[in-house]
Amino acid sequence: MSKDVLGKALWNYHKAPEEQELITWTHLTEEDPMPVDYFFRPYEEMPPIEQKALDLAYGSILDIGCGAGSHSLYLQDQCLLDVTAIDIAPAAVATTKDRGVLKTSCIDIFDHNGRYDTLLLLMNGIGMCQNLNGLQELLVHFKQLLQSGGQILLDSSDLIYLFDSDDAIPGYTQGSYYGEVDFGIRYLGEEQLFPWLYVDFETLKRVASTLGYQCELIQEGTHYDYLARLTTEY
Repeated sequence: MSKDVLGKALWNYHKAPEEQELITWTHLTEEDPMPVDYFFRPYEEMPPIEQKALDLAYGSILDIGCGAGSHSLYLQDQCLLDVTAIDIAPAAVATTKDRGVLKTSCIDIFDHNGRYDTLLLLMNGIGMCQNLNGLQELLVHFKQLLQSGGQILLDSSDLIYLFDSDDAIPGYTQGSYYGEVDFGIRYLGEEQLFPWLYVDFETLKRVASTLGYQCELIQEGTHYDYLARLTTEY
């Protein structure tokens, strides 16, 4: 995501709030407009799944894929928690810092060190791992970032609803997973396309359990989305 299309949209809106939108799509779905101000919503306007995740966050927190920093700001300012916000998009991190988050870093998660009580990945932040192999690699790395007794809070969606129940799921029988998508984003004529993962809960639980995690379904949303918590025994 070297173009930082999303970051530019966040920074522009932060500096000059006005009605703007991103266009998003996947190879499975049509183009869909998304208001940029959605990334700046306060706690009261967040979906119940995100609110629940923030309610469950404790201790030192790493907000992975922080975007505009709305989750970090709430945890820092309203819950008085120690939050570090990271993202690979420079303009997103600049936006988060300029909005008042005290600890920020523009860094790839695999290059980040430290120990935290809560790893937070909202708005399908887990999708950064790109595919199921990447999911396993990411969860292995997370063990190096978790304090004893720590937790991972993440949300995602099951894309099974996109397929007709009478048809074979495209690609699934060929060994690929139907939640592995090509994700596109466009803003002011500039666009990016990159691999992204949407993982259903049972698949997440299966992958996590092979790595020694306990995977708990915390809350289900209104449209095949869910909030999960991963913990370890140490």
